[in-house]
Amino acid sequence: MKRLHLIGLALLTSACGAPQDDSYFPLARGHRWAYDMRTEWENHIVEHEQRVIETLGLDGLASGEAWRRRSDSGVDYWLRSDASGIYRVATKSELQEEPEPDKEPRYVLKAPLVVGTGWRASTTAYLLQRRQEFPREIRHSHPDVPMNYTIEAVGERLATRAGSFDNCLRIKGVAALRLFADPVVGWKDMMLTTTEWYCAGVGLVKLVREEPAQSTFLTGGTLTMELVDWH
Repeated sequence: MKRLHLIGLALLTSACGAPQDDSYFPLARGHRWAYDMRTEWENHIVEHEQRVIETLGLDGLASGEAWRRRSDSGVDYWLRSDASGIYRVATKSELQEEPEPDKEPRYVLKAPLVVGTGWRASTTAYLLQRRQEFPREIRHSHPDVPMNYTIEAVGERLATRAGSFDNCLRIKGVAALRLFADPVVGWKDMMLTTTEWYCAGVGLVKLVREEPAQSTFLTGGTLTMELVDWH
């Protein structure tokens, strides 16, 4: 299955000051989140995978200190925060020797945390695939797709297998990727949609990624990432 590397998908410093554990994206060392990742493909095949993310504390980069997070998918993330919001500044996969700086900060949450706040960050197609061509994964040919994010709601209540949480933000991300769907339809804007819920003192508790294809040349699906345990 094609994993969705969430930034923790994925933040408190003017030069990385003390983290606040009641934030919507806790950074202090010692936190751990376990998620169930359920992918339902358009052919009705359903796959499950567990994802664990943990915080490792402050770490040094060439650009200065940042808060480090690690996913058991083999990717580490470095994040910072200031008055503008929480943003990622570097990543590193198991195959890389050194962290790779982001060309520009990639916001996870942008201030102010009120309905209507918006920002843009790059994404890719994590689920869309070609039915017969190789490579099948669309992300190889379209690695950098702009997605527009908006805070749609604040103060929501959300129930998950890890419990019920109050004071949650709901964030919507929307992107369009133009692809050749089939000889009848021709070129078509394929919509990539992400809905994320961040709850105060907990962090990311749920994410739904929708990448429908409904095409003879392409296939897609829906991925749901739900918190099942945390501390």
